[in-house]
Amino acid sequence: MQRLLYWLVYPLLWIISKLPFWLFYKVSDGIFILVYYVVGYRKKTVRFNLKTAFPEKSDAERKAIEKRFYKHMCDMFLEMIKSISISAEELKKRFQFDDLTIVEKLVKEQRSSLIMMGHYASYEWLTALQFYFEHNGYGIYKRIKNPYFDKLIHEIREKWNSKLIANKEATFIIRKQQRAGKMATYAFIADQSPKTRKHYHCTDFLGQNVPFFSGVERLAKSEDMPVIYLAVNKIKRGYYTASFKVITEDPNTLPDHKITDVFAKLLEAQIKENPEYYLWTHKRFKHAL
Repeated sequence: MQRLLYWLVYPLLWIISKLPFWLFYKVSDGIFILVYYVVGYRKKTVRFNLKTAFPEKSDAERKAIEKRFYKHMCDMFLEMIKSISISAEELKKRFQFDDLTIVEKLVKEQRSSLIMMGHYASYEWLTALQFYFEHNGYGIYKRIKNPYFDKLIHEIREKWNSKLIANKEATFIIRKQQRAGKMATYAFIADQSPKTRKHYHCTDFLGQNVPFFSGVERLAKSEDMPVIYLAVNKIKRGYYTASFKVITEDPNTLPDHKITDVFAKLLEAQIKENPEYYLWTHKRFKHAL
């Protein structure tokens, strides 16, 4: 059944990925109408999140953010599909980096690093970073239950010298590669809400005391790895820029939880500037204390 589902859906995905961008975004507009007005996908969750994060805003202001968010979410979903066939030249043009000095410095020093980012703007096209470095870049992801779609995700994201590591295996693999002296960059989408009461730290985020996974921080300290925040910004439809900010190059000089606290504040600042680009369909505040 899983294989049948894949072979039924994949041809449609491939066709969509081959559309010229002007028509591609017309498809996204149609999906927005379906998702927002017909299906109402996770509207209750989105409205709860926006009201919790921005109680000072009026209902009309939050409604405007909500609509812009759904339009962006549909674009981002379609852009993931576009990755099936997008060329290197097109991706370089649409996802650019303001300054690679920080990462280049660490590469020259032969230091592997941990990148922290949130579900903000675009994380699907981060593979563009691999155009600028010879060493492997690894994205930490949650394995998809359907093995055929999981394989497709690997094919999409591993086109240009990048690799995927399942989140449950990440700590073991990174420590193993560190101790073998393998140079690499590891990217974590680090704002998932923990499901258990293990290995998390509560910090202020958008006015709420919420838990964040502390795995990146613990890994940075145990392996003495620099931690970098990646801030992705949406310039216009289909175009993004990314910039790096050093959280720390010496993690063991910082008090416990400082790395996680700094990450939360950097992400919060981005969200407050343009809230429509955050993934509000996630239940970010379900474990608020």
